[in-house]
Amino acid sequence: MTEAVFFFALGIVVASMAVFARRRYAEFYGQKPNDYDDSFPILDIKDHLNGDMICEGVIYGPFGRVTSSFAADFNITWEDDTGVMSEHFRYNDGSIQDRAWRISLGRFGKFSCTADDVIGEGKGKVAGSSVQMLYRIRLPDDAGGHVLDTVDWMYLTPDGTIVNRSQFRKYGFKVAELVATIRPKEA
Repeated sequence: MTEAVFFFALGIVVASMAVFARRRYAEFYGQKPNDYDDSFPILDIKDHLNGDMICEGVIYGPFGRVTSSFAADFNITWEDDTGVMSEHFRYNDGSIQDRAWRISLGRFGKFSCTADDVIGEGKGKVAGSSVQMLYRIRLPDDAGGHVLDTVDWMYLTPDGTIVNRSQFRKYGFKVAELVATIRPKEA
């Protein structure tokens, strides 16, 4: 009987380690900016995130189903290495959200960012055709006011569209995911 309990416990430990290793090294969460150092086309944050842009996307809930969709107008301005990205979101339920990101570019592709609903300062890195941002966001009170850990990736496509994928976690568990496109607004 004790041998069966030992092998059962060993199986649980091995399965837990495999789940942890997969999440840490093989899934979305395990990506690192240097994975994209040699990718093309090269994303220049001041060039590709500049001026009037359109963003469209969906938000998935914790069970992988779409819970919301949105369209947004962005206006992004730069003065030297400081940018402001003003966002105006229109959600499928009729609600509106405005946010302004303040971005400060640093050295070696690194940058910091703040917004009113971001706790503290977000950190980012541009590498090849990608941008990674890590930050903590506070949801609006009508959405529970939860604070979520966010991993946000943007990938530049050959035609200049940016594909944005973000995952939001609470206590390490994924509670939402966002997939969107960002492209220049046509005149």
